[in-house]
Amino acid sequence: MSLQEQVSEQMKVAMKTKDKVALEALRAVKSALLLARTETGSSEGMTEEEEVKLVQKLVKQRKDSATIYKEQGRDDLADPELAQVAVIEQFLPEQLSEEEIEKVVDSSIEATGATGMKDMGKVMGLVSKKLAGQADGKTISTIVKARLSK
Repeated sequence: MSLQEQVSEQMKVAMKTKDKVALEALRAVKSALLLARTETGSSEGMTEEEEVKLVQKLVKQRKDSATIYKEQGRDDLADPELAQVAVIEQFLPEQLSEEEIEKVVDSSIEATGATGMKDMGKVMGLVSKKLAGQADGKTISTIVKARLSK
């Protein structure tokens, strides 16, 4: 079942249960999918990798917004954003733990022969490809920086 079909099914459930937060989040996903399809101009669907990147982008946007709202003391605005994150994340593959990410980072550092921060780009590129959709870029970046600065 494609992501578009999954979103449509979840929208029906959200409408029946009158879950406004879930419905708003699902509509955002559906809208982003439609926009992405029309941008490419192709009649065929998106690849699964492209869909995962799109969903990750939506999650990141909402997390960033929630962080800004919390910094400004606006929990009334941050809470709905975080609730939408929970709804949208169900369309992402299972996320890896930090320990699992660290193992991949360590093996990538060995594979590239990275010795310091100057090699961060090489390591980030390799790790990001290996963990596409399974880990947040910010988490990967933090772990890579910690490992390379030793």
